[in-house]
Amino acid sequence: MLNIAIVGPGLVGGALIEQIAAHAQSPRFARLPIAVVGLINSRKMALSNTAFTAADLAGWQSTLLGDSAQAADLSRFADTLAAIECGPTAIVDCTSSDAIAALYPSWLTRGLHVVTPNKKAFSGDMSLFREIQKLSSSPLGPTVYHEATVGAGLPVLSTLNDLVRTGDRIVKIEGIFSGTLSYLFNNFSAPGATQKFSDCVAVAKENGYTEPDPRDDLNGMDVARKVTILGRVAGLDIGTDTLPVENIVPESLRDVSTAEEFMVRLPEFDEHFSQLNREALQAGSVLRYVGFVDGLNGQSSVKLARYPLDHPFASLKGSDNIIAFTTDRFPNPLIIQGAGAGAAVTAFGIFSDLIKIAERFGSGLADSKC
Repeated sequence: MLNIAIVGPGLVGGALIEQIAAHAQSPRFARLPIAVVGLINSRKMALSNTAFTAADLAGWQSTLLGDSAQAADLSRFADTLAAIECGPTAIVDCTSSDAIAALYPSWLTRGLHVVTPNKKAFSGDMSLFREIQKLSSSPLGPTVYHEATVGAGLPVLSTLNDLVRTGDRIVKIEGIFSGTLSYLFNNFSAPGATQKFSDCVAVAKENGYTEPDPRDDLNGMDVARKVTILGRVAGLDIGTDTLPVENIVPESLRDVSTAEEFMVRLPEFDEHFSQLNREALQAGSVLRYVGFVDGLNGQSSVKLARYPLDHPFASLKGSDNIIAFTTDRFPNPLIIQGAGAGAAVTAFGIFSDLIKIAERFGSGLADSKC
């Protein structure tokens, strides 16, 4: 059995638990037994030497992490997991914490696999990124998978890894990596669109597409982290500290104290965004907020750019992501498109990584008597 322990089970972790529980009831489980044996949040934790039952998982917030659960102790949590002798064990970090990301080397050193949608370890300090790479480089394990850090469940990093491992040369990677910014500009910048920019932001916020403070989307840093991850996987020395990032939050609104004040004042800048849009449309183009990895000339960036109406980025709908890989073998870009955000698809990306670990390191799992 592949043992799974989840750190920070919120919306994404809850969706992952549902998918693992469904897997346990399917014919696939006989070949790839995967089960949850640990959960921990900021207050409570639950650990077991055997798989949690379906009933426990169905109501995990109360049955496993309720008031009677053990107090959270992440060090003891990892100690217990490292001592499990029956099958490989993977920790799934569903937080966005820098502090927890910094623990990955210690987990790997103790033989624990790591799967995560947390971008911090792969887009932050380069020394941490390289240490994780080194500790997870052995074909005998342990390993790290982080498909869900870019594009949620879309096969973005797995595709890039395949291109790199087969010796293809990455010319450029270009994409719309933010579901929020995809939604905003797909609705704001299109032939015949009439909504003001501030109204688009308000609707996106009301529908839950944005962060509680939309400036956390509009400042471009989430896209910058994804571009950094892609660049590093492609072999580039790149970081958010050196990457040019266009912050489209109007300068005078960047330091207002609350999200509410920002939303109230954003209409003051509708004409600025409308002018940008008019100029693009007059040139037969639309505006899209994109990340760009330059594999040849070191000119990676994150910016608001124009694309002609016949470009694949111009026809994107809803909040989808789209990523185009241009390589020596794919001079006409290899394109991946689909939902790049949401609990279910992010959990799918994590679960896919867990299955890879089970297949690589779970020899004999189906025949195990543990």
